[in-house]
Amino acid sequence: MPEKQSCLDELIAALRCLPGVGPRSAQRMAYHLLQRDRAGAARLAEAANHALAVLRHCARCNAFSEEEVCARCSNLRRDPARLCVVETPADLAMIEQTQTYDGLYYVLMGRLSPLDGIGPRELEFDRLIARASDGEVREVILATNFTNEGEVTAHALAALLTTRGLTVSRLSRGVPVGGELEHTGIGTIAQALAERRAMSP
Repeated sequence: MPEKQSCLDELIAALRCLPGVGPRSAQRMAYHLLQRDRAGAARLAEAANHALAVLRHCARCNAFSEEEVCARCSNLRRDPARLCVVETPADLAMIEQTQTYDGLYYVLMGRLSPLDGIGPRELEFDRLIARASDGEVREVILATNFTNEGEVTAHALAALLTTRGLTVSRLSRGVPVGGELEHTGIGTIAQALAERRAMSP
């Protein structure tokens, strides 16, 4: 009969779900939390449980929010005529840190990847199209990453959006090919946003 996994082993396995955390890193984290920061471990567990219970997707931008419509989408000082499409909430945060964009956002929560079974239906392209076609949006800025999947996603969206009379633009090539916004400098993102170029399907 196989030996039952201990709660320590379960904690280490759970920590491995974090990006970039392998078995040894997860083991170090688990020992640190249990040996040197038990209060931190309790705080981490409580915060994770609370976030899972409270957070939902904003009805307008699809980012995480405690409310049906997030504070950013409700902010009347933001320009409703510009909609910036990003892959992840982390990408949205990077663009916000540039302090050069005052429009609104839509978060895809991924990118097209047919090999992984992720297509337009999984990313709910129809929801984005409906959001962009609300009568207020004039320009859609495609800020997907400059990876192969990000480029395919941008071109697929450009083809769908331009047929609806919307101006579609893409971040300029200040962002390196194969690069991801989350790992790109704020200055580079700001320049790419300012020098965005029109896209045609």
